[in-house]
Amino acid sequence: MVEYSLDRRNDDMKVKVFHTLHNYHLKDLPKDILTGIIIAAVSIPISMGYAEVSGIPAIYGLYGSVFPIILFALFSTSPQFIFGVDAAPAAIVGAAMATLGIPAGSQEAMQYVPMMALFAGLWLLLFYFLRAGRMVDFISTPVMGGFISGIAVTIILMQIPKLMGSPAGSGELLELAEHIFAAAKNISWLSLFMGLGALVLIRTFKKLAPKFPMAIVIMALGVLSTVVFHVNEKGVVLLQSVERGLPSLVIPDFGNVDLTQAAGRGLMVAVVIMAETLLAENTFAFRNDYKLNDRQEILACAAGNIAAAAVGCCPVNGSISRTSLNEQYGGKSQAVSITAGITMALILLFGTGFIGYLPVPVLTAIVISALMDVVETHLAVRLFKVSRTEFYIFMAAGFSVLCLGTIYGVIIGILLSFVAVILKATNPPRSFRGMIPERDSYFDLSKNRFAYPIKGVVIYRFSENLFFANIKIFQEDIENSIRKDTRVVIVDASAINSIDVTAADRLDAISASLKKRGIRFYLTEHSTQINDQLRQFGIGHMIKDGMVRRTILAALHDAGIEAPYELDVPKEDETKLLRRSIAFLPAEEENTLEEFAWAFGDDAVKEIEESVHHIIEQLHQIPDIQRLSEEGLEELLDNWHGLGVLDEDELLRRIELHMDELPEELTSDRKLILHLLEKRRGKLKEKILAEHPEVLERLEQRRKKLEERLEKQNPEAVQKWKHWKEEHLKD
Repeated sequence: MVEYSLDRRNDDMKVKVFHTLHNYHLKDLPKDILTGIIIAAVSIPISMGYAEVSGIPAIYGLYGSVFPIILFALFSTSPQFIFGVDAAPAAIVGAAMATLGIPAGSQEAMQYVPMMALFAGLWLLLFYFLRAGRMVDFISTPVMGGFISGIAVTIILMQIPKLMGSPAGSGELLELAEHIFAAAKNISWLSLFMGLGALVLIRTFKKLAPKFPMAIVIMALGVLSTVVFHVNEKGVVLLQSVERGLPSLVIPDFGNVDLTQAAGRGLMVAVVIMAETLLAENTFAFRNDYKLNDRQEILACAAGNIAAAAVGCCPVNGSISRTSLNEQYGGKSQAVSITAGITMALILLFGTGFIGYLPVPVLTAIVISALMDVVETHLAVRLFKVSRTEFYIFMAAGFSVLCLGTIYGVIIGILLSFVAVILKATNPPRSFRGMIPERDSYFDLSKNRFAYPIKGVVIYRFSENLFFANIKIFQEDIENSIRKDTRVVIVDASAINSIDVTAADRLDAISASLKKRGIRFYLTEHSTQINDQLRQFGIGHMIKDGMVRRTILAALHDAGIEAPYELDVPKEDETKLLRRSIAFLPAEEENTLEEFAWAFGDDAVKEIEESVHHIIEQLHQIPDIQRLSEEGLEELLDNWHGLGVLDEDELLRRIELHMDELPEELTSDRKLILHLLEKRRGKLKEKILAEHPEVLERLEQRRKKLEERLEKQNPEAVQKWKHWKEEHLKD
C-alpha cells in the first residue's frame, strides 16, 4: 500500500548541494560550457550597466558575476535558472540611493549598496528558516508587474541625461524631468547620436535576430570609436578604467551606515528577489517539466546575495533574460552557471583593459534596452482587456513608484491588492436562473434569450463565500427580485463553500422575513460543510424547518411545484415562442453545440467553423491521402480531441459541406474522405451505444434538426453534399 503525506518538512530540511549535477551526463558538458561562455559574454554590458544603476562603479557588476552566481549554482535545484546582477534589485537600490540623497559612485554609496545586499541576503536566510516562500502567493501579478514596471521607467528616466553627456538624474518624476531638461540645455550631440544609434541597433536586432548578442557587438564598436576616432576628445564621457584582478573581500562598516534604512530597503529588495525569482523559476519548471524545491531556492538566493555583499556588489537576482538565453542554447544544468562564473573570473584577470575605452552613452543604451524589456506593457494590455480593476491596480502601483518612490509604491500596491481582493469578494458573479421550454436544466436569465423564470419562483445563484462584506448584496438581490406573485425563493449555493457568523445571522433574518410574507426560502446545492456551519452558528433550525434541500428540484417538489413548470413568459414573447423553430436558430441559441457552446459562448459557431477550415487546410497538406484510411481522421488531424459526441457529429457534417474547398488533386479522393467521415460517424454511434445509449435518440433528433437548419443557412452547399453522397456512397 502506498502512503501519501502532505508533510514535506523532513524533505525541505535536507539541503542538496549541486543538486543539478547529480547523475550528470558528460555528453551535456560541451553544450553547457559553450552556453556558460555565451551567458558570461552577454552579462558583461548588462551587469556593468546595472551596477551603475545601483550607484556603484561598473566593474562591481563583473565582481557580482563570479562568486554569487557560483554560490547560487551550489544550492539551486533548478537545472536551468541563471542568477546575476539584474534590473529589479539594482533599480530599487538606485532609487533608494536617490531618495537618501547619496551620490552615485560616492564613498557613501560604496558602503550603503553592499550593506543592502547583505541585509537582503540575511532577510532571505530568515525567510528560508521561516518557510516564507508562501508569501509570494499573496503578491498579485498586477502589483508586482506595476511595481517592477514603475522602477524600470524610473531608471530609464534617470539614464536619459547620460545619453546627452550629463550625469544620471535622481529623485521622483518631477525631479527626473528637471534633470532631463537641464541635460538638454548642455547636450553633447555626438554622445546623443552614439547612444540613440546603439539603442536603435539593439532593438532592431532583438526583433530580427533575438539570439544574436548585439550588446557585445555594440560594446566592441564603442571601444573601437574611442581607439580610432577618439570620441572622448569630442565630449563623449568614458567609463573609468579599472585594474585587472579578482575582487577583494569587503568588510562591512556598520558604523558609517544607517542600519535602519539599510535593513528596511534590504527587506524590500529581499521580498522582490524572492517573489520574482520563485515566480520565474516555477514558470520555467512548469514549461520544461521538472520540479523545484522552492524553499532551497530561497537559500540559494540568500547565499548569492551574501556573496555579492562580500565583494562590494549590489543585490543580485534570478535573471529571466539570461535564463531564456540558457534555454535557447540548450543548457542542461547549473554547470552553465559555474562556467559563466569561471569565464567572468578569467575576464577580470586578463580582459578588463577595454572598460576604460567604453563610451558611457553606449553602455547606457544597453541598459535602457534591457530595462525596456522589464516594463511589462504586454501585461498592461492584457489586464486592460480582461480586468479593468487589475489594470488600474497595475497602473497605480507603477505611478506610485514613479511619482512617490519605491517604498510608497510598494505600500500603495499592496494596499490596492487587498482592496482588489475585497472588491472581488464583495461583488461576486451572481445570477438569476430559469428554464428554457422543453429543457430540464436551469439557465442564466440574462444570457439566454429563451430562458424564463418559473412562475412564482426566484432561483438565485451566488458565486462566492458568504461573509460580512457581501451578505448585504446577497440580501438586496433577493429582496429586489421579489414580486407580488413570488411564492418561493431558492438559493443555488453550489459555489458557496463557507459562511461567517454575520452571514449566518443575516440568512436567519432573511428566511424569517420571507416566512412572514408567506414566501418559502430554500438553501440548495451546497456541500455538507455549509450544513455543519449552520448548526455551529446556532441556526440549525433552518435544516429542521425544511429550508435546506440537497437540490433545486427537491426544493421545488417540497414547495409543491411539479413539472411541467409554468414559465413566466412576457406577452410580447409568447408569439416568438410559438414561432420558435430550430431551423431558424443559430447553434449558440439552440444550444446544439454542447462543448463549443460551453467553452466559447456566443462565438461557438464561429469557432467550429474555424475548426472545419483548419481541418480542410490540413487535408491540403497531406502528401499521401491514403494515410487517412490507415490512421483515421481523428488520429492524423488536429482540432479533433476534446470534442463532445454531439459536437463532433456536427463537425463531421460541416466538413462535408466544405468538400468543394478541397484542392483539385484531392478531388478524386473525395470518395475516400466521405467514407472516412461516415466511418467516424459509425464509431460515434458505437461509442454512444456502449456508454450512453439513452443519448442515441437525442442524437438522431438533433441531427434531423441540424439538417433542416443547415439547409436554410446554406442550401447550395447542402445540395452539393447530397449529390456527392449519392454519387460516392451509393455502394
